[in-house]
Amino acid sequence: MSLSAFFSQNAVKEENIKHPVSNRFLDEKGNPIEWELCAIDSETDEQIRKSCTRKVPVPGKKNQFIPEVDYNKYLGLLAVNCTVFPNLHDKELQDSYKVMGADILLKKMLKPGEYADFLTKIQEINGFEVSIQDLVDEVKN
Repeated sequence: MSLSAFFSQNAVKEENIKHPVSNRFLDEKGNPIEWELCAIDSETDEQIRKSCTRKVPVPGKKNQFIPEVDYNKYLGLLAVNCTVFPNLHDKELQDSYKVMGADILLKKMLKPGEYADFLTKIQEINGFEVSIQDLVDEVKN
């Protein structure tokens, strides 16, 4: 067994995925437009997760804190980072929905069910086996 199989140049490169997110955005022929999605690396995922983590005080323990991840914010930012097309950072697109920020735009563009399905797809392409409902249940506990 050779270690060279693990070298970067020998790893299978993942292709971007095209996925119809909503049947409300149609091309000239009336077909749903496919969004282009990509997976991110673990380092980027860690940065997103850290940006969604805050320290909360431990009840009854003075000056002690535990980290708490805002999973709704995390999943929204994960989705933004994995969306190649449409460009959610485009000012004109954001202006058309009267919002500022790619994560807010995404929530404004999609119906709640579409958004939930989209987040499930994003988790799937990033190798997460955990569903949104599992994350929600984890947050509740």
